[in-house]
Amino acid sequence: MTNTLSRVLTKLTLLLALSSALLLTIPRAQAHELQPTIADISRDGETLNVVMRLNLEALLAGIDLDGLEDTDDAENVADYDSLRALSAQEIIDRAPALLDQWNALPLVRVDGAPVALKSSNLEIPGDVDIELARISTWTLQGDVAADARALTVTWPDGAGAIVVRQQGVDAPFTGYLDGGDTSPEIAFDGGGAQSGWQAFVEYIPVGFDHILPKGLDHILFVLGLFLLSTQLGPLLWQVSAFTLAHTVTLALGALGWVNVPGSIVEPLIAASIVYVAVENIFLSHLSRWRPFVIFGFGLLHGLGFASVLGDFGLPEGQFIPALIGFNIGVELGQLTVIAMAALLIWLALRAAWYAELDGEDVLVREHSVMFRAISIVGSLIIAIIGTWWVIERVFL
Repeated sequence: MTNTLSRVLTKLTLLLALSSALLLTIPRAQAHELQPTIADISRDGETLNVVMRLNLEALLAGIDLDGLEDTDDAENVADYDSLRALSAQEIIDRAPALLDQWNALPLVRVDGAPVALKSSNLEIPGDVDIELARISTWTLQGDVAADARALTVTWPDGAGAIVVRQQGVDAPFTGYLDGGDTSPEIAFDGGGAQSGWQAFVEYIPVGFDHILPKGLDHILFVLGLFLLSTQLGPLLWQVSAFTLAHTVTLALGALGWVNVPGSIVEPLIAASIVYVAVENIFLSHLSRWRPFVIFGFGLLHGLGFASVLGDFGLPEGQFIPALIGFNIGVELGQLTVIAMAALLIWLALRAAWYAELDGEDVLVREHSVMFRAISIVGSLIIAIIGTWWVIERVFL
């Protein structure tokens, strides 16, 4: 039985190590991380203004941005990299081709009729490190009738997500569209603000998407919590402390009351991943201080979540429902990660219940020993990745 268990554990940990090592091939979503396009829409008399903050190079490259986390993961990443290496003026010269595509869609309809947009101004920052995504500001304008009633926005397939924000009216519309979506009618006179329920429902998938698939650092942290023990109690203590903490700083950060630079928050988040993983290696039970430490790390992760909302904001009139929806989406993402991990480990343990030895099936009952091996190997891989992220975020 001892030899059988040893052989099972060796195979099991080797398989886990090989599969976990694949995480090392996943690039850190930092250099070319994708953010949603932001479109601020307003009307000045008979002129429609659309001011967009966008990753112009990614759109010009024709990358399928729908569901993509980082341009490095795209099949035609070389096209993006070549565009990213161009000067601001060279990108400006190429922008009209993209605008032609949008007008052919069309991007904007007013009272059902397409509106031809023209480029009024395009600002491309020239001092951004080539290894970082460059966010440009593009002002588009179109002619509309003085008595125009409403407009709709259609975002192209493959263009990723866009946040449409109406400006300069009472109860402005704010909406989140994926590639291929069309907004509801947006009244020029305002009054199209989301209801509390609409804002709540719309921001749940936004929060979920920030965990799965885009939140690899948060995924590894949650996996670190899960790998401590097979008992439900320790997991509940840890998840409760983490949830409470990140909810607090998510709300404070989204309100603008707390603002910590990403250069500080991101390395500390990586350090939190390392801490949890290393403690898993040396401890097999919930220590007295671990929930308090996790609470502190949860405060940091909440600031990371808040920075996502800061990129595109929350609807002014429905701040609380949208914030709650986003937070619930985050929690659903975390629970999905835990559920997937639990299922995979359960299947692995069940497969190892019977180990073939000299042609005979021998029942292996030491489940806790096998889980401990999985925990150590998995935590070691997580610690290595987290350590690299600390180095990357501080020194590179």
